[in-house]
Amino acid sequence: MLSLNNVEVIYDDVILVLKGMSMEVREGQIVALLGSNGAGKSTTLKAISGLLKPEDGEVTDGEILFEERPIHNRDAAEIVRGGIFQIMEGRRVFEHLTVEENLRAGAYTRRDRGQIPADIELVYSYFPRLKERRHQTAGYLSGGEQQMLAIGRALMARPKLMMLDEPSLGLAPLLVREIFAIIRRINQEQQRTILLVEQNARLALDIADYAYIMESGRIVLAGEPAALAENADVREFYLGLTEVGHRKSYRDVKHYKRRKRWLS
Repeated sequence: MLSLNNVEVIYDDVILVLKGMSMEVREGQIVALLGSNGAGKSTTLKAISGLLKPEDGEVTDGEILFEERPIHNRDAAEIVRGGIFQIMEGRRVFEHLTVEENLRAGAYTRRDRGQIPADIELVYSYFPRLKERRHQTAGYLSGGEQQMLAIGRALMARPKLMMLDEPSLGLAPLLVREIFAIIRRINQEQQRTILLVEQNARLALDIADYAYIMESGRIVLAGEPAALAENADVREFYLGLTEVGHRKSYRDVKHYKRRKRWLS
């Protein structure tokens, strides 16, 4: 469904962030994109969704194909109409609108207006708390409820590809598990393809069908989640576990070096 081929992204004409980034997302899958802060994960999503220009960024090399058509030179509105919807880091709900008005805003590109009420009820079936607060101003929701609303608003667009940027950010662990379980249900029940950027590698690998690990603007490792979870380097650096299962602090692993076999 989506492929990035040797993509290069530069900010302000001088800052090289993505350096030959290549990956693909197959239809119907949840694909996790993992990596530390500054690896280029959010920039990758912005390159796909056409949101680089407001930040003085641009794709300067390579290509991004969605359903085999190039999209790296299209504007964001056109990309949304084509079937890609990004849920931004930090939730970004319309704080002065009600919950239901936020959901209706997610459907602004659709022409089948008669189906919108049914889709609102579908969102409420996944997130019952939103139905309880349907007339409440979104700015007064808790962080977890705002994340639910952001996902629900994306569903209202009926996207072919949903991209989530750090959905666990700032949320309590129990709530994060609930939201990740709902993301998996949406993938399975609605056949939504999902690209998930996440620093909580353990939870991301639990629900993903395939995963990539980024470092310094490029992919350094890719594979099935179960295989990556058993990789000693991944366990130590991203899951915080040694080979005997003991957790290590960041201080212990900060001198981590990528092994050459990752690039083979």
